[in-house]
Amino acid sequence: MKRIAVVGGRGFVGGELLRLLVHHPGVEVAAVTSETHAGRAVENAHPPLRGSGLRYSGRADLAPVDLVFLAGVHGSTAEILDDMAALAPKIVDLTADFRIEDAALMERYYGWSRRGARAKAFVRGLPELHREQIAGADRVAVPGCMATSAILSLAPLAVRGLLKDVQVDARTGSSGAGASGGAGNSHALRSGVMRVFAPFDHRHEAEVSEALGVDASMTVTATPQVRGVQTLTRVAVGEVTERELLTMYREDYGAEPFVRLVNSPRGTYRYPDPKVLLGSNYCDVGVVADRRGRALVMGSLDNLMKGAAGGAVQCMNLMLGLPETSGLTFPGLHPV
Repeated sequence: MKRIAVVGGRGFVGGELLRLLVHHPGVEVAAVTSETHAGRAVENAHPPLRGSGLRYSGRADLAPVDLVFLAGVHGSTAEILDDMAALAPKIVDLTADFRIEDAALMERYYGWSRRGARAKAFVRGLPELHREQIAGADRVAVPGCMATSAILSLAPLAVRGLLKDVQVDARTGSSGAGASGGAGNSHALRSGVMRVFAPFDHRHEAEVSEALGVDASMTVTATPQVRGVQTLTRVAVGEVTERELLTMYREDYGAEPFVRLVNSPRGTYRYPDPKVLLGSNYCDVGVVADRRGRALVMGSLDNLMKGAAGGAVQCMNLMLGLPETSGLTFPGLHPV
C-alpha cells in the first residue's frame, strides 16, 4: 500500500483528490495539509469525506511518503518544491507553476520567467499523449482543465499537421475559480450568466499552444454551471471529410480508457456535453465537418476530475505502477 500526502487539501481540487484517494485500493492517505485549518477535521470542508477520520496538519508535520500531490494556490509550488522533494520521491503538481517549459511563455502569461528552467524536470500530465514518460517520471505537472479539453480534442489533428489558425471557444463552470473565488463568483452575480471574462490571452492558451506546437487563441466564458468544461475549436481541414476525421479519432483514442469519441446521429446528447460527465474521469471529444473545408472540434470534461484531480490520480497510478484506471471507474450521474 503506497502512502500519499495531499498538500493544499482545503480547496475544491484538494477535496476531489481526497474523495478519490480514500477509496483507492492501492494507496493510503497519510496526511493532508492546510496551514489555516491545521487540526480541524477534513469533513468540515469536504462533507463527502464524513467518517474518513482525516484531519488537516501543517506542512511542517509531514513525514516521508511515496508520493505527494501539490494542490495549493498557483504560485505556491515553486516556493515549497525543494522541501516536498525531500519528503517524497514522486511529485504530482496541480498548480500552474510548472505546466509550461518555455520561459518566454511563462513570462508573457504569468510573469514567472524564473520557473521555465525548473519546469523542464516536469512531464506534462496527459497520459493519452505522454503515458510512457509519466510512468517513468518523478515529477508531473497536470494541465489546466480547459487546456486538457482543448489539447485532447485537437491532438489527432495536430499530429497530422491539420491545425491552422486555432481559435478555442471555452466555457467553464464556477468551481473553476476555486473555493475562494472572488465576488464575481458569488451566487447572486454568477447565476444565469454567460460572461466573457477572457476574450484573449487566458493562461490555458499558453498550454494549448506549447502542447500542440501551434499559436492558439482562446476565449473563455463563465457559465451558470458549478462543474464542467466545454471547448469548441474551429479549424480549416481542406478536403478532409468528416468520415476521415472520425477515422483519425478512432485510431488515436479507440483503446484509451478515459477518452471517448461522441458523434451520434440521434439522441439528446449527440455531441460532447459536460453535464453527463460530472464526477467521472472521462474527456468526451467529437468532430464534425461541413462542405466548405471547415471542422468543429469539441471537447468536454468535469473540470475537477479529468481536468484536475482525476487526471492527477491517473498519473499517480502510472507513476506508482498501479493499474491506470484504479479508483477512476465511476461513470458519472444522469440526470443531475
